[in-house]
Amino acid sequence: MHVSDHCRGIQLVLEKGRAGEVYNIGGGTELSNRDLTGRLLEACGAGWDMVRPVADRKGHDRRYSLDITKISEELGYAPQTGLDEGLAATVACYRDNRSWWEPLKAREVA
Repeated sequence: MHVSDHCRGIQLVLEKGRAGEVYNIGGGTELSNRDLTGRLLEACGAGWDMVRPVADRKGHDRRYSLDITKISEELGYAPQTGLDEGLAATVACYRDNRSWWEPLKAREVA
C-alpha cells in the first residue's frame, strides 16, 4: 500500500474510529510474494537475475493480506493509489533522492 493511503487510514481511525477497536489498514490487493517481486522488478526496469533466492524457513510467509472490510464499511476507507502506481512512485522517489539513501547503504556494507 502507498504511504498516502496508510496515513489517510490512520487519520480516519483517529477521527472516526471507536476506542479500543482494531482496524486493518491495507491496500486491498492480495499478491504472492513472487508476484509482488515481479511487479517491483518491472517498476525498476530490472530482471529476475537481480533476485537471490533463499531457502524457505519454517513459517515463511508466501503472501501478505489484510481484510480491510471493517475499516471500509465503518469508516469509509478505500485505497486511492493502485499498487503499480504506488510502486512506480516509490521507485521514482528513490531514484530522485539517491543522496539520502546511498550513504546508508554504504554504511551497511562497511
